[in-house]
Amino acid sequence: MKVCVAGLGAIGGLFAARLSAAGHEVSALARGATLAAVRERGLALTSINGERSRGSSRPARRYGASKRRSSD
Repeated sequence: MKVCVAGLGAIGGLFAARLSAAGHEVSALARGATLAAVRERGLALTSINGERSRGSSRPARRYGASKRRSSD
């Protein structure tokens, strides 16, 4: 199943990581510091026990974005 998560905050990131780990093709919308962090480190989920699971190993890419204001 293909899924797009609109916003990679706490909840969107949780859903994106879980869906990706379950084998679904996940795209997500992110900007600013969140986008930079996902590009650098990928998307991972850490449980309360400290167990880590990675979402996708595919790199974050930018699609169809036009020039943005410098405040974004």
